[in-house]
Amino acid sequence: MEMQQFYYDNKIVKKFLYATIVFGVVGMLVGLILAFMFLFPNMTDGISWLSFGRLRPLHTNAVIFAFVGNAIFAGVYYSLQRLLKARMFSDLLSNINFWGWQLIIVGAAITLPLGYTTSKEYAELEWPFDIAIALVWVVFGVNMIGTILKRRQRHLYVAIWFYIATFVTVAVLHIFNSLELPVSLTGMKSYSVYAGVQDALVQWWYGHNAVAFFLTTPFLGLMYYFVPKAANRPVYSYRLSIVHFWSLIFIYIWAGPHHLLYTALPEWAQHLGVAFSVMLIAPSWGGMINGLLTLRGAWDKVRTDPVLKFMVVAITGYGMATFEGPMLSLKNVNAIAHFTDWIIAHVHVGALAWNGFLAFGMIYWLIPRLFKTKLHSVGLANLHFWVGTLGIILYALPMYVAGFTQASMWKQFNPDGSIVYGNFLETVTEIMPMYWMRAIGGTLYITGMLILVYNVIVTIVKSDSKVTDELAEAPALKRVSKRRVAGEGWHTWLERKPVLLTIYATIAILIGGIVQIIPTIVVESNIPTISSVQPYTPLELEGRDIYIREGCVGCHSQMVRPFRSEVERYGEYSKAGEYVYDHPFLWGSKRTGPDLHRVGGKYNDNWHFNHMYDPQTTSSGSIMPAYKWLIVGEGAKLDKSMTEKKMETMVSLGVPYTEEDIANAQASMLEQGTQIEKNLYSDPDFAKSYEADKAAGGEDFVEMRNREIVALIAYLQRLGTDIKVKEIINETAQN
Repeated sequence: MEMQQFYYDNKIVKKFLYATIVFGVVGMLVGLILAFMFLFPNMTDGISWLSFGRLRPLHTNAVIFAFVGNAIFAGVYYSLQRLLKARMFSDLLSNINFWGWQLIIVGAAITLPLGYTTSKEYAELEWPFDIAIALVWVVFGVNMIGTILKRRQRHLYVAIWFYIATFVTVAVLHIFNSLELPVSLTGMKSYSVYAGVQDALVQWWYGHNAVAFFLTTPFLGLMYYFVPKAANRPVYSYRLSIVHFWSLIFIYIWAGPHHLLYTALPEWAQHLGVAFSVMLIAPSWGGMINGLLTLRGAWDKVRTDPVLKFMVVAITGYGMATFEGPMLSLKNVNAIAHFTDWIIAHVHVGALAWNGFLAFGMIYWLIPRLFKTKLHSVGLANLHFWVGTLGIILYALPMYVAGFTQASMWKQFNPDGSIVYGNFLETVTEIMPMYWMRAIGGTLYITGMLILVYNVIVTIVKSDSKVTDELAEAPALKRVSKRRVAGEGWHTWLERKPVLLTIYATIAILIGGIVQIIPTIVVESNIPTISSVQPYTPLELEGRDIYIREGCVGCHSQMVRPFRSEVERYGEYSKAGEYVYDHPFLWGSKRTGPDLHRVGGKYNDNWHFNHMYDPQTTSSGSIMPAYKWLIVGEGAKLDKSMTEKKMETMVSLGVPYTEEDIANAQASMLEQGTQIEKNLYSDPDFAKSYEADKAAGGEDFVEMRNREIVALIAYLQRLGTDIKVKEIINETAQN
């Protein structure tokens, strides 16, 4: 049999590994800063681009797409070549994949702190980046598929099945969730083509499955390759891997609605999400069992090898997170956990243990092999493991306690029917010790990461060799019958048919999305309309954009669920028809502060003004940072130049603004802004300070009616006022 010689491309693997390490440190550092902001809310006082609301999406994007994303590419590019006995299809595409991905990350690091965001979780980047992500992802897919087609190994190993499913599904999720209409082709502002309930469903179909198909399936592929390699053992069960793969990719895609239980989402969609989430336990644990049992007979090695230690904890963390996820999807459990820090604990068990530790294990395994040397210090790697493990425990456990405490306090009633803890801040004060412990746990985790950085740098510096392409040889792949041969199982046959396998995987992931999303978008009866709900005024629309820019949705929900505790605390529960003009939806997923859907009219304009300037003056003990740049300074002037274009974009999306509404936008904003300005003047202390501000500003002085704070107040005072259910009930009772 004639052998062919070729070279594996190790240099591209090295590039992605370096990026993984660098962005891992950056993403974790931003996360640690955010953790300390809960303890010291004014630590970046007055610096808009370092505010909590703008840094939070930077942290999530840096960890998910920069750290984990680069780890995925590093692992895939290394394992794919060896599993297929072929060099990557195109060195040019490999490098476009690398540099394109890094440029997107750098662009995110610049634009997110500047406030350019769509507000949609894990999809905050604006429309030019969405296009760039799609193009770079296609480059990755073409490179992978091209390599598969020129392979020298007939059958596709299980890891490659997961890589294929990842490519196809992430492409579908990203494209459909990122459908948006730019306000201007020269600007960085767009509006989601979906509104309200529809936008919420599409977003969490994406959001849940971004976790599934970006943070899970590719890492399962890496698990199936690197765990057997590190343990020098075969995968425990080939049949279990088949069941694991197909059941996981089919079931996972249905589970997104469990993020929207008890919301305005139609009940049938919620029930589907719950049912498939519960079913998800079986394939998820099948994968965990397959991974752990692969280590059978290698437990002595686990005790001494830090690589295997990291991988064992990673797989265990995957098992814990994938048990907890279906449990949290049960409606009675979700009623307790949703909007609390329990969810933060759940997410970070997956992120820190499953993704972080598997990436660390992979790095420690790859670096010595790429540089043809030994790891500088196994002892330091073991220290990293124990410091990181302790960090996970000290991070997660306090957040579980905080979540249980929040849920308990929010729902307690006095014998007379009043809420025990009527002031939301009472729950915040109670859990502050838990936030301290979370910050300590995060500090330990990033300390472990810095130990890895030192260990890797010294390993590379001491190495006598550079990373070079690796010579390999394998026989050319001979053609065989396209039909199944005698004794060949159907899946064995499918493994040598990559195109057909890709088609089947695509069908498996599309079914759930089609069944859930199309009826919600097409069938009008799923979203009952309310005649009193009207579009936002031009000033309210500008205020809503400021709310989005400042990341307020990261701490405040806009969804009152139909629970006695929430109705008593916030007001009438939210209706689907109230959100028909919301592009994008802003329901939120975490209540660090109270729900705002019924905040309109609850406080006067002056309270909102003071609350944004210095939250502690209106809410003693608040951990909300100040937003002084909306009120004073050069950036406080409201930019009204794009208002008409924004309204025209909304018209294209179905919002019923008339030509007259658009033509009169400037006059309307001036009129509404002037009224809010007069309301602020009603406070004598405000009037005095305003006059002093005017005198000091001279020619550069900006009238209050033209400041961003006024637009934000206009938006906040509008929230929840389109329907006045309680007033109607009271009027009926009196009559």
